Amino acid sequence: MLFGLIVACEVAFWVLLGAGLAVRYLLRRRRLGGLLLLAVSLVDLVLLVASVADLRDGGRAEFTHGLAAAYLGFTVAFGHDMVRWADVRFAHRYAGGPPPDRRRRYGRERARYEWRAWGKGMIGWAVACGLLLAGVVVVGDSDRAAALLEWAGRLTFAMVVWLVFWPLACTVFPTRAPLDARPPLDARAPHARESHPDRVSHGTREQK
Repeated sequence: MLFGLIVACEVAFWVLLGAGLAVRYLLRRRRLGGLLLLAVSLVDLVLLVASVADLRDGGRAEFTHGLAAAYLGFTVAFGHDMVRWADVRFAHRYAGGPPPDRRRRYGRERARYEWRAWGKGMIGWAVACGLLLAGVVVVGDSDRAAALLEWAGRLTFAMVVWLVFWPLACTVFPTRAPLDARPPLDARAPHARESHPDRVSHGTREQK
């Protein structure tokens, strides 16, 4: 039952998001569209209340209870970014808004991007683990709450893997832009000639 509710909440998230954007940009009713977008957060509240109620019935915590906590945690961390991602693309497609940023990142810029994403992931991890520990308290028995503690371990392992293979890897081994994607030398260093006046004057004398 709880797994079906998680699926229903995910569907409701995208339905409310699509409806809010359509009302905002197609019907030109920004206030109503904003209210629909705010209602997206109510989906998480419904899932939270249902999960707590299910645990308080005295049953054993199951895999789906941990999944619900993970879903809620990472929705808190990345939900706003998902809404903004969809809003930019919808506005560009139907309201003449600026195009989304599709440029590829390299070097330090890529490393900064990966560290920011991982930092948001850690926020999701913290929220999810907080909900898992709260679920252990609600159950009141570590044996019956074992599934929740296992989920805390899974999420911690996933965050360590993410840290090693993305932010740390991009910092220690920075990626380089391909040659055809790099700006011309003049564009990268417009002051090059001013910094070497001897070369400029020498070249001028040769032309004369």
